[in-house]
Amino acid sequence: MKDSLSVSAFFPAYNDSATIASLVITAHLTLASFCRDYEIIVINDGSRDHTLEVLRELERKYAFLKVVDHGVNRGYGAALRTGFATASKDWIFYTDGDAQYDVREMVKLAGQAVNGVDVVNGYKIERNDPYYRTLIGGLYNFLVKRLFGLKIRDTDCDFRLIRRSVFDRVQLEASSGVICVEMVRRFQDAGCVFREVPVHHFFRAFGRSQFFNFRRLWRTLIELLLFRMKLWRENRDVPAGAKPLPSGNLARPLSSGGTLRK
Repeated sequence: MKDSLSVSAFFPAYNDSATIASLVITAHLTLASFCRDYEIIVINDGSRDHTLEVLRELERKYAFLKVVDHGVNRGYGAALRTGFATASKDWIFYTDGDAQYDVREMVKLAGQAVNGVDVVNGYKIERNDPYYRTLIGGLYNFLVKRLFGLKIRDTDCDFRLIRRSVFDRVQLEASSGVICVEMVRRFQDAGCVFREVPVHHFFRAFGRSQFFNFRRLWRTLIELLLFRMKLWRENRDVPAGAKPLPSGNLARPLSSGGTLRK
């Protein structure tokens, strides 16, 4: 047991009543297997199903669980920012409430949470989604990596373990899914050291994605361009002779006698 590790695990949830209870319980059992100091937080982002009722029942039963209710849907980025702000432990783990990732693989990430590492980022071994989502997701990942100079394999993999002290140097602003691009880029610019770990991705058994529709994709494109312009303005505003923040050792994949590949 890695007693020295202190972990806040949180899950943004939107209409995830079918999966959130099992996710919370599995996270509890997983955390208890490798650390003693942990908490679990769920951010209910204005769910319209029974997600909040399920969470309130769990909260009455389990002291380790904290539920934060947005009341209305504020967006994925807003839910993540609330989770980061609510977390109180030394390391912050998060993944989505729809259970497309196996929360038990948190153990893999915890094994890489060593001195000198700031972010342990999962990457999908194989994406298990309908073909059009796989195609759009692959294209999106390709474009944002090149548009923003992102060094990790899988920007869109929301299975991350982050040292909480990183947020003393990084402030996030996005309220939409663009926060993942903003987060990785800001971490890079702050000199954070990344490790990458392969994780499994599963077909979504319940509900449907809020991201894959034309209007949301179009809005995401506009927000990405606005963020790119913001970065450009920030770079222009750096005084002559000033040095930018270092990029650090950005992406060292988990390896054992070699680099693990997809």
